[in-house]
Amino acid sequence: MNPYGLVGEWTLARRVADRRSGGYGRVSGALIVSAEAEGLVLAESGTLLWDGNRLPVSRVSRLRSIDGEWWMLFEDGRLFHRWTPGVPVVHPCGADLYDGIVDVDRDGTRMRTLWDVHGPSKEQRLITRFTRV
Repeated sequence: MNPYGLVGEWTLARRVADRRSGGYGRVSGALIVSAEAEGLVLAESGTLLWDGNRLPVSRVSRLRSIDGEWWMLFEDGRLFHRWTPGVPVVHPCGADLYDGIVDVDRDGTRMRTLWDVHGPSKEQRLITRFTRV
């Protein structure tokens, strides 16, 4: 898939389940995907509803072609994971391990991510659905 087809505005709906505490939260917001010379910038912003509290959340990621493969990078340029929709990925984060998958519908109107996080710091599941505006 050509990731440049993702450019535009998306709604964001994320469910966060903390398996240790039994806590559950939701994020609603937006994803803005824009092109720049080196690839794409993905800027998320929204509100997390957790335990009765509403908290602002945001993050910026970058999608870059590196040696012929697409990679998701953190905002500071560190590698996060290979970006190949439909192919499982693994990201070690300290002693925790993120197992995930990205999926993009063929018509380019919906995208999903699933992360299962296991380790001494976290036991979570994060499911995000993006819908093109």
